[in-house]
Amino acid sequence: MNKKTVKDIDLKNKKVLVRCDFNVPMDEEKNITDNTRIVAALPTIKYLIEQNCRIILCSHLGRPKGEVNNKYSLEPVAKELSKLLGQEVLMAKDVIGEDAKKLSENLQPKQVMLLENVRFHREETDNDENFAKELASMAEVYVNDAFGTAHRAHASTAGVAKFLPAVSGFLIEKEINFLGDTLQNPQRPFVAILGGAKVSDKIGVIDSLLEKVDTLIIGGGMAYTFFKAQGYEVGNSICEIDKLDLAREAMQKAKDKGVKLVLPVDTKVGKEFKPDTESKVVKCTEIPADWEGFDIGTETIKLFAEEIKNAKTVIWNGPLGLFEFEQFAVGTNAIAQLLAQIDATTIIGGGDSAAAVEKAGLADKITHISTGGGASLEFLEGKKLPGIECLLDK
Repeated sequence: MNKKTVKDIDLKNKKVLVRCDFNVPMDEEKNITDNTRIVAALPTIKYLIEQNCRIILCSHLGRPKGEVNNKYSLEPVAKELSKLLGQEVLMAKDVIGEDAKKLSENLQPKQVMLLENVRFHREETDNDENFAKELASMAEVYVNDAFGTAHRAHASTAGVAKFLPAVSGFLIEKEINFLGDTLQNPQRPFVAILGGAKVSDKIGVIDSLLEKVDTLIIGGGMAYTFFKAQGYEVGNSICEIDKLDLAREAMQKAKDKGVKLVLPVDTKVGKEFKPDTESKVVKCTEIPADWEGFDIGTETIKLFAEEIKNAKTVIWNGPLGLFEFEQFAVGTNAIAQLLAQIDATTIIGGGDSAAAVEKAGLADKITHISTGGGASLEFLEGKKLPGIECLLDK
């Protein structure tokens, strides 16, 4: 982390624009169902209040595709933040319009305001220079604390850094330190667990991790592509026929590097894609033609557990089954339970695996849960993240 943080510059009495990641889940009545990402932003916001700053927060929510849509308004976030901070967070009716500008001009030291959803403007995702300039014109310093969108070069994540001195908040600093240190100097044995549906989403990560880990465990939907690559029948299971060569290359690379590549040995298959479908556990080499693999089986859970038990560092990204359906969440939950018990540095790379751990009530027993699924994947891949690249160097 050779980038400047809020601690590295004088912020006293400054007007600060902070990019947060308030992309939180809500129910039909617009009640926030999980406020983890809002809570994660508090240390930076509180520090800025202590520095007597006037604070302008911005974020996206959902995918409104450049159009104003009340369904994606950040108003519920402003209410939740007000509760958590114990002070009113002013809500702007727009992003760079009259209301936002008026509110920002009248901001007093220690006051906090929130701009409306930046993705109500198509210019946000286009990283439009004029839009970024307008955003930047409201403040004197830019702080990026949205790790979840750091892999996107958008106006509010990277563009504004052209016009303001830019530093990171505590959340980004923590993410980079955790993920970076783990990859650079892991305690060994170092085990990575990769799940999720597609090999294509993870091929760069597989490649990068094979250079670093002692054991790579593969589960989830993408395991079926590996079975197919070995000539096994996978029935109706998710399988990327055009990625069979990549799967074979990964298996060969693991062999060449002396990395143990562990695949499931049995799988829980279902008749159809529904929560209460008929199901059974079969060997991975014996998946019936008209059935579909939805979870790892009991023997696989034991096999994976053997590898994980002795690990000193574990990184996990992607669920090991269709965890949204209870009968196919068994494998994912078993591995989450195990990670909560072992004496090791355990890191969950955001997204669905983080949701699974939260759902199982085990979040507080994991060393670090990343707030960014896509960002943590690209970081593990060794890619440069635009939202971090644009910050000032120490």
